[in-house]
Formats: sequence, C-alpha cells, structure tokens
Amino acid sequence: MASTRKRLEALTAGLMLPEAAKDPVDAPAPAAVPAVPPSASNTVETRFPPAVGGSLAPRTGPGQMMAFRGQIQQVEGEMAALREKLSQYEGSLPTRKMDPKTIHPSRWANRHDASFTSSAFAGLKADIEHAGGNVQPILVRPLKDEPGQFEIVFGHRRHRAALELGIPVLASIWVDELGDAALFAAMDRENRERADLSNYEQGLMYQRALEEQLFPTQRQLAEALGVSHTWVRKALMVAQLPTAVVECFRSPLEISFRHAEQINAAMEKDRRGVLKRVERLRGHSLAPAMVVARLLDAKPGFERSEKLDILSAGQKIGTLVRAKSGEITITIVPDAATEASQDALEAGIAEALRKARTL
Repeated sequence: MASTRKRLEALTAGLMLPEAAKDPVDAPAPAAVPAVPPSASNTVETRFPPAVGGSLAPRTGPGQMMAFRGQIQQVEGEMAALREKLSQYEGSLPTRKMDPKTIHPSRWANRHDASFTSSAFAGLKADIEHAGGNVQPILVRPLKDEPGQFEIVFGHRRHRAALELGIPVLASIWVDELGDAALFAAMDRENRERADLSNYEQGLMYQRALEEQLFPTQRQLAEALGVSHTWVRKALMVAQLPTAVVECFRSPLEISFRHAEQINAAMEKDRRGVLKRVERLRGHSLAPAMVVARLLDAKPGFERSEKLDILSAGQKIGTLVRAKSGEITITIVPDAATEASQDALEAGIAEALRKARTL
C-alpha cells in the first residue's frame, strides 16, 4: 500500500491546481506541462455511440456497448419485417400514373378505328371518366431508342380513353427484356381472355405478324400463341376478304367467322357474280345477315326470331315481330291509331324497323 502511495506522489509531484483567470498583463508565465509518457500517446481508447431514445445515456463502456447492441437488434428486426412485406410483391411490376402522351401504340396494334367510335368504347370512356382514371392498368415497355417514351403491350382502348379525356393513365411497366414475339403473344392472350376483339381485328393482327415474318408460318404462329391452327385460319379468312366486300358491311367489326366462310365459299363457285352484287350493296346500311344473304343471292336467314315494342312518347302502341326467315309483322294495339298522331305513329314504326335491321 505504501509503495503505491509513493508512486502516485512521484507522478503528481509537479502538478498544480489552476488558479482563477487574471489580467493577461499581470498573469505569470504558464508552468511547464509535464511531457506525456510515450506509452500514453499510443493508447487507443474504445468508445461506443450513445444509446438513443432514453433521457440518460449509459456512462460506462460496457453499458454503452449493451445499448448499442440493443439498437442493432432493433434495426435488424425492422429490416426483417420490411423484407417480409416486400416479399408479398415479389414478381410484381412497377405501376404508376403516366402521361398518355409519352405512351405510343404498338406496331402490332390490332384495334380498328371503328372500335374507337363504338358504343362499347363510349361506355368504357364514360366509366374511366367517372372513376377518375382506369382501374385496371395497361402494360407498357420502354422504347430503347427514345428515353422517357413507352410502347403499349396491351390496353390500347384504355390508353386512348385517357388520352382523349386528358387524364393520366395507370400503367404497369415491363422492366425486363421483352421481344416482339413475346409482346405479340401477351397482347393476343389478353385480348382473347377479355373477348373484346372482333374477328376482323384478330385476323388483321395475325396477318401483320405473318407479313413481317414475326412467325414464319401459320402453324408456328398458332403454336406460339397456344391456339388451334383452325382458329388462326378462320381469323385470317376474315382479314383476307376483298376490300370491296368488307365495305358492304356497316363496320368490319360485324364480320364473323361464319360470314367469311359463307362469302369465301360463294366466291369460289361464282366470284364474278359475287363481285357484281358487291357493287349494288356498297354504301347501304344493312344488318350483317342481310349483307351476306344478298352477296350469296339468297333469302336472308336469321338465327332467331325477334320481338320489339313500338313506342310513341314512351308508351307502347304496338309490336314488331321479325321471323327467322326475315319476314316482319307489325301489330298496332287497339285505339293507338286514333289516339296517337300520324307523325308519332310513323316515327315509332320507323324506329322499330331500324332496330330490327341492326339485330
């Protein structure tokens, strides 16, 4: 014990307590500070960051180390919880609202201009406007040579509606490599699942893919898309109808596989006769079944009979019945001819006839 006291006295022999500050002029020269032992200058002191969140931080080294380890465990727990949340979105695509002007139709776009003037498109556009945007996102891919620009994979009608409404379009962005063949297959699959693409548009889509050698043959196209060769052949038959024949219909979207098969069969037997009848039909507004019947020079046939109410000022004044043979019968209810004006009666019958032609 005595030896320890002597060592401490020897080490502190030259130390003095600091005096109160004096005027710099009268202050004596500072006492010499003992040199620091060489061993002390090489000493490394280990410090730990203060613990956060508490009002009193641990003052000892072991206490700070334990607090630091607690912080690390807390951060690791938060990261594990975050990774678990992110795993729920694994494989999903980034989706955001985009300016529709930065998005361009695909080179394989299969929508005919008539599809953007139909009542179905008007209804879709009204729904998107009411909801403030498209609920189901479209799919796009970045254009390699045009930074900030994108190409539609599918969703052309939703994009067109947003563009016309002047509102952002909700889009999922395909970030991985997506070749033309894969884009084409994705577009075709989405359209077939939605069942909102006409036979004519489907046929044009397949025809364009074959013309540009995206698929060398019809069979390879069918295998790549997972559809039957017969389906591809029928769709192409609609798209390959002569332009003059297509113009006989009010819209090419009305042409079905069955119509195309009947017209092609008739042209194989008497092509000249069919084309002569085409010239008499172009420009007329007839139901598809009537067009086909006249092209084939046959009596019109309908799949089912139809019954329509004849209305005047919202009141039923009679009925119109169209048989499968195409024969139309009009029946006026008793006293309607006398109660309704002649103009109202004629207008009601004309409207019913117009509806019958569109069925």
